[in-house]
Amino acid sequence: MKKQQLTILLCLLSLVFSSFSFAADRHRVLVVMSYEENNPWCQEIKQGIESVLGPNSDISYVYMDTKVNFDGGQAKADHAYERYKIMRPDGVITVDDNAQHMFVTPYLSNIVDTPVMFCGVNAEPEKYGFPSKNVSGSLERGHVRESIAFTKQLKDAINNVCFIVKDSPSGTALKRQVEGESESYLANVNHFILASKLSELGKLKATLNKDCDAIYIDSLEGIEDGKGNALNHRQVFVQLENIYNGPFIGANKYHVDQGALSAVVKTGQEQGEGAAHLLLKAMTGTPVSELPVTRNYRGRRIINVTTMEKLGIKPRPIVLRGATLVKTQ
Repeated sequence: MKKQQLTILLCLLSLVFSSFSFAADRHRVLVVMSYEENNPWCQEIKQGIESVLGPNSDISYVYMDTKVNFDGGQAKADHAYERYKIMRPDGVITVDDNAQHMFVTPYLSNIVDTPVMFCGVNAEPEKYGFPSKNVSGSLERGHVRESIAFTKQLKDAINNVCFIVKDSPSGTALKRQVEGESESYLANVNHFILASKLSELGKLKATLNKDCDAIYIDSLEGIEDGKGNALNHRQVFVQLENIYNGPFIGANKYHVDQGALSAVVKTGQEQGEGAAHLLLKAMTGTPVSELPVTRNYRGRRIINVTTMEKLGIKPRPIVLRGATLVKTQ
């Protein structure tokens, strides 16, 4: 009987020590998001990160809220660094441009040994001194050329495209991308508008309807109303629909879900997965110097059939083949 009890006790101790070992093997990961927690792009990236790191890591998030309060971003970055010092993570993921210049550059890059992987970065990495001894990651590039070409298959009369984005580092980076590749587009770029307030767009109503056969939108969150309130994408887009009568081309899936006609979308899931895979390699022994900066390549064609019917567009069946069809949410 005593022998059986001893055997049981040894088994229990083995299970206890095994669970301690398992817990010790889990990685501590800090994720610093440039934008607010309910931002659809942040939610997509979080899904991508957790699909890779969720089974083996304890993940903590800090949101800098710079879409709705850019001026408060540095204080949130300072808070993220305090969290970093307390948490002492095995790895860090930083999302979108504001987190890089407010948090990574002053606090982590070439300063600590912790591996840091960025994603959602629109600027060229050299702007932030990346890659560095402990920083690499994944760039975000919109499928602008592909989105314009796809939308022309739905409505061939799109010859002049205008762009509207929030005046922000991400918006400025998109402008540079468009300027660098617009000669390869199947439509002319007539206007590129970096907007801070809805009133600026209201004044352009006649110009937009005269000069733009379609408007490409991205990163509208944070544009302010007349009282200085930062609006979310849906609120801005509703006002844009009152200003402009033609089709909108989106950059992200939620743009099409909320009423844009079409897009070849980049996904936050791809961004999050890419950074998480790189970080997992770094945390399990691969030197950061052996992890080159990557970029997103996958694009998914999406059409909003509610908008298509509203605009009276009747595409050839072949255009719909392989595309994801959604209705306005």
